[in-house]
This record gives sequence, structure tokens and C-alpha cells, in this order.
Amino acid sequence: MAQNSLKMIRERLLMSKAEVARKAGLSPLTVDRAEKGEICRPDTKRKLIIALGYTLDDKDLIFAANL
Repeated sequence: MAQNSLKMIRERLLMSKAEVARKAGLSPLTVDRAEKGEICRPDTKRKLIIALGYTLDDKDLIFAANL
């Protein structure tokens, strides 16, 4: 599984998994899996990046070079 900064960034923004999921149009389970570094689709990563208030140019800050 690939490491990412999703959980750290979400917690720093004081957002719950449910809040990120709601903003991204995903399930909280999907957010949980992404935080654990499980494989997810590029579209899912894109939705998570935007839900956290980042731009797609910032993708490497969240998902390293795995997007």
C-alpha cells in the first residue's frame, strides 16, 4: 500500500471522514480506504483533493507521486 498524507491533512483541517466524504461525493469507507493507502481510482483521488480545498496541482502533497 502506498503512503499518503490524506489523514494528516484532513485532521489538520479539523474535518471528519464523513465531512470529507460528503464534500467529495464518496462514502466514508472510501475515504478510510484511501487514508490507509489502499488503491483507489484517479477520479476518487481527484475528488478527495478538491474536497480538502486543494487544487489538482497539489496532488503530490497528498498522494506523493502515486496519482
